[in-house]
Amino acid sequence: MGRYIGPSCRLCRREGEKLFLKGDKCLSPKCPFEKRPYPPGQHTRTRKLSDYGIRLREKQKVKRMYGVSERQMKKYFKEAEKMEGLTGENLLKLLEMRLDNVVYRLGFAESRKHARQLVRHGHFLVNGEKVDIPSYRVKPGDVIAWREKSKEKFPYQKALQDINDVIVPAWLELDREKMIGRVLREPERSDIDFRVDERLIVEFYSR
Repeated sequence: MGRYIGPSCRLCRREGEKLFLKGDKCLSPKCPFEKRPYPPGQHTRTRKLSDYGIRLREKQKVKRMYGVSERQMKKYFKEAEKMEGLTGENLLKLLEMRLDNVVYRLGFAESRKHARQLVRHGHFLVNGEKVDIPSYRVKPGDVIAWREKSKEKFPYQKALQDINDVIVPAWLELDREKMIGRVLREPERSDIDFRVDERLIVEFYSR
């Protein structure tokens, strides 16, 4: 199955919480989730989720939040299993270290979806080299910067305008004047600021 291209807010409604897929719109009264905080589609009596359903919803929430396909999610999980430490935390760490997520975390894009588009269009340099692969995995010491040609375009100007309001996680460093980011270390579980029970995802894929 290809990447989902339908309404992003529909995904938030399906998961029953905001996934912040639309940037600033998610924080405004215009957010569809504010008006219709219930699942999309024909409404019948709400059924209690089974144990499988609870695990599925948690997995879907994280997959949709990071904008990855099911194939990518399974690949990350298998890699996380082989790493030292807790599999669930390793999985979240791998997702956090995607270039598109780092661009979003640095405040260079309004959402992960927007960041993925900017990366694909070749707006960023990693250690001085153009990288246009959203799934590219950053590592400690990497420097993420805008290409010079991109600084003349609207996405850069918009990011520059809003950069002072950005809260950067502790594993990243941001030079707000030069609009350059640096990866200080690998993220820890405490650096991931959204509500998720990664143990349910591990149970889903281990069944």
